[in-house]
Amino acid sequence: MEDLKETKHQLLKFKGKEYPCCASLTMGIIGGKWKTVILFHLIEKPLRYNELRKEMPTVTERTLSLQLKTLEEDGIVKRKVYTSKPPLKVVYSLTDLGKTLIPVIQSIANWGHSVYYK
Repeated sequence: MEDLKETKHQLLKFKGKEYPCCASLTMGIIGGKWKTVILFHLIEKPLRYNELRKEMPTVTERTLSLQLKTLEEDGIVKRKVYTSKPPLKVVYSLTDLGKTLIPVIQSIANWGHSVYYK
């Protein structure tokens, strides 16, 4: 906890963006309505775009595409394109950095579960 206090008043830089604290950096990467949901679905296994869409039927295609692109740019999600035979196949998975978020995402999901089933 002492390390957190030391960085509390430092301006943090990550991927060209500045954040006022470590919590802000984390929320800048996984915050918003859909990023955490995307990461939650990628915990178990890599998924194709349409598989993600089926898991999240209320997200628009544009939003899903933009959020996946942002997560990829931040180094959290990896996009692999298979072109060996038609049709083109794109698979999304967590990077090593993305996998470090699994305990955070699971905690968020567990909290939601406990509130819903209270």
